[in-house]
Parts: sequence; C-alpha cells; structure tokens
Amino acid sequence: GCVLVVSVIEQLAQWHNSTVKAAVERLCNYIPGKYQVMGHIIAREMNADVVCHSLKLCKQDPGQPLCHLYRPPKRKKDSPGLFYALSHAGPKHQIISKSFMGFSSICTFPLLANLCEKIKYVIRNKLPFEDFDGDKFSTFPTLRGYHWRGRDCNDKNTTVYPGRRPDNWDVKSDSNCNGIWGVDPKDGIPYEEKFCKGADSQGVVLLGDSAGAHFHIPPEWMTVTQMSTKSFANLPMAFSDELDWPQFSEITGFLNSTIGGWTDSLYLRLRRRNRCNHRDLQNISQNAYFHINIAAYLSFSLARNQLLDNPAIVIYATIGNDVCNGNRDTLAHMTTPKEMLSNVMQALRYLDSRLPNGSHVILTGLVDGRFLWDNLHDRYHPLGQLNRDVTYSQIYSFLDCLQVSPCSGWLTPNETLRNLTSERALQLSNVLKEIARSEKFSNFDVFYMDFPLRQTAEEWRKMGGEPWQLIEPVDGFHPSQIAAALGTSITWQKALHEWPQVLGKENPFNDQIEAIFKDQGGH
Repeated sequence: GCVLVVSVIEQLAQWHNSTVKAAVERLCNYIPGKYQVMGHIIAREMNADVVCHSLKLCKQDPGQPLCHLYRPPKRKKDSPGLFYALSHAGPKHQIISKSFMGFSSICTFPLLANLCEKIKYVIRNKLPFEDFDGDKFSTFPTLRGYHWRGRDCNDKNTTVYPGRRPDNWDVKSDSNCNGIWGVDPKDGIPYEEKFCKGADSQGVVLLGDSAGAHFHIPPEWMTVTQMSTKSFANLPMAFSDELDWPQFSEITGFLNSTIGGWTDSLYLRLRRRNRCNHRDLQNISQNAYFHINIAAYLSFSLARNQLLDNPAIVIYATIGNDVCNGNRDTLAHMTTPKEMLSNVMQALRYLDSRLPNGSHVILTGLVDGRFLWDNLHDRYHPLGQLNRDVTYSQIYSFLDCLQVSPCSGWLTPNETLRNLTSERALQLSNVLKEIARSEKFSNFDVFYMDFPLRQTAEEWRKMGGEPWQLIEPVDGFHPSQIAAALGTSITWQKALHEWPQVLGKENPFNDQIEAIFKDQGGH
C-alpha cells in the first residue's frame, strides 16, 4: 500500500513539475471526502521502496528477502544499491506531518472506521448490510445490496422478494419484485397470470470467486497523466463493494458498464428471453486467495425457498482459487482432486436440499492461467507507464516476495511452475466434468463447460483487439470487462445449442409487458 501511494505521489510531482508536498495536496484534493491518509512528505530523489522502508511501513523479516518493486538505486561505494539507500534515508529526507496514522491501520481513520465495520460484516456473511426484513434482499446498492442480488421492492415484508412465485398472481401487490402485478381491466385476468403463467420463469445464481464478483481496481487511480477529481468519484462505492463490480459482471451484470467495455450477462439475456425473470439474480462470490469452501457459506447466503420460489440456474465457477495462492510452496497448498470432489459434492448436496425442482447447475472448469504471463509479463503496468520502469513481471515478483501474490503458480517467470499449475487446474476441471457426467440429483440436472478463454481470445482478435486487453490492467490477473462480456456471448451460444432446456422458452408476451411499462412510465 505504501509503495503504491508513494509511487503515485512521486509521479504526480514529476508530471506537474511540482514539489512532493504539492503533489500530496493534489492527491488529497482528488480523493472524495477528507481522507487525509498521507502524512509523510518525502524527498523526491528516493524511490518508493526506499521511502517505505525508511518510514518503517515496509520491513524485512529475518531470513526473508528484501522485497522491492523498483530496480534498486545505483550502487554506491561497496554497498548494494538498495541497502545503501535505506541506510542513508534518514530523517533529513522526511517532513513528518502530525496527521500521519499509518497505512497498516487504515480502519482507524474516523471516516473509515464505520465503513470498515460494515465491510467486515458483509465479507463474513455474504449478506446485505441493510436488510430490514431479513429476506436477504435489500433496497441499498452496495455492502452486498442490490448490486449483488435483485433489488427488494418491499424491505418491510419478508414474504416479498425477487425470485418467488407470485402470491395469488400478484393481484394486489408485487410479491416477487418483477414489476408485474394488478389486473387487466379489459378482461379481469391478473397480469402476472396472463404474462408469466407457464413461462418457465427462473433466476440465476452465481457461486464464484473474485473473478465472478468482478474484481477491478480502476487504472485511473494510479495513472497520473489522466488523474483528476473525476478519477476517484467512484472510490466510496468501490470500497463498499469490496473493489468488486458485480453489477457489470458476466453472470449477474445488469447496469451499463462505467469501467470500460460493455455489459452483457447471463441474467440480462435470461431477462430478455423472459421479462418475468426481472430482478431474479444472486451473486454469491468472494474475494479470497485460497480455496473457497462454497458449501460452508451457502447455508446462510443463498436465498431460495424450495416450496415458494421459482427454479434457478446456478453457475458454479471458482475458476482459479483452487490452484491460486500466495504461498512459497504454492503446489502444496493447491486443492487436490480428492478434496475438489468432496467440496463440490458437499455443495451440490446442499443445493439439492434447497433449490426448487426443475433447477439447473452448470459447473465451470478452471482457467488456463498461463495466458496471463504469456500476454503481460513484458508490458508496462499503469504504475510504470510514465517512466517505463515497472513491468507486470516486476509487479508479480514484488507481490510474490511479499507472499501476497494472487497466484504464485501462474504469475511467475518459472515456466515449469506455470505448467504444473495448469496441469493441476486441468485435473480439477476433469473432476467437475466427471461429476456432471455421473452424478444425479433430485431437484436439478448438472452440466459442465470449459472456461471459454481460448474462444474469448479468438473472438476478440476477430474484433481487432489484443489478448492483453482481456486482463484487468491493475492486478494483471482477473478477466477484464471486455472478457466478461465476450464470455457471456460464448456461454449463451453453447447453452442454446447444447442445453436449450436450461434457458427456458422465449416468452411471447415480452413486448406487451414492456409496452404496459412504458405506458405507465415505469422502468
């Protein structure tokens, strides 16, 4: 965190030909609210590694390597460059502001403490922070609210929520929040009965990792040549959504993207196919650099009543976490095929006890993450674009040294390790494929599909794009907005051709439903 912030400050000073003090003030003015996080003013001739070690915000543990992002300063006398710089980076290079409180305890800032507590709650429970009736749906967008699951239309009534079958055909009120209720005055038939009866209404539920949650750090937060007050306008929302953007994601996205690319999602396509599916979505995904035991948190995060609700399409897509971790001995910490079988079967048995009959489960294979190193390692990271001094290879090595790499097995110059990681990913995908082939459940059928990375890259090339644009620019790891939208199209086409029963039939009344909404000025 320190190296990132100091890098941005130093580059702001360089770009605007100002003092470092002026650059700190400029950055603070860009950030919404009065988040006075930076308290040390640093002499410009020191790079961010030297600054952060001299401020004791970065340290070297005994027996561990000295981690650094930038190339060490030139050697002086007989001392290695970085060690020499550290030993000579004394107080004369620092002006210490009384407002400094430390990067390691960011949640102690008065303005952030309350938000941090809320974020801790939602990370722990995967449930909306604001949910007054306890039905697991909310009228608030972030903090696991309706950016993550369909928006509640009555947060004071636990029997009103997206995805339920209509109560008495919703003659008097909208019990399932799809906007369709009341009676047609022409013939006395409830609109819900007329338009949605027998329409195969169903929701979509994602059980995923950080890729499914759509993790994204805006590159404009650290690209000084483009930085302005507008760059940080989305900062409060981003933090209260855990730096995830599920509202634009591949499975549950429903808003027009504001982070580049465009939004196309399985939910939007199901909604276009059958307007009665409006708002029936749940994104139960988690950022984690270790295997997620989905069954463990399904029991309190999934909102589905087997007796009262519509069936659902459940996408099981932990595309990397089973092989990705930041440990030095990364192979030893990967999920084994035996563990994978046990974990997935545990989750599927739980789903069988909760999903309404007629549901579907799609198991998505793991990605081949060699794509990341192959397409990014020698390109400049946003932090390195001004001075052409930080490549993705350096970012990967820095994070790996700190043992916080999102994936030590793939984000490494060690080709043998990259190949072994992909080999394990393939073994785990084969476990999923075999489950789909051989296991049977009472309330849903099971399908398998490979993660469509190769097809996505081919499609993007046809559109004139470059493979590296399919990867998030800041973390160099997650699928980008473009990759998410293209992946939706490929998944949909596969389902149409191979499993048409999963998608349900097209509702012939869609145009009539939309026409009534427009007449009433609704959305």
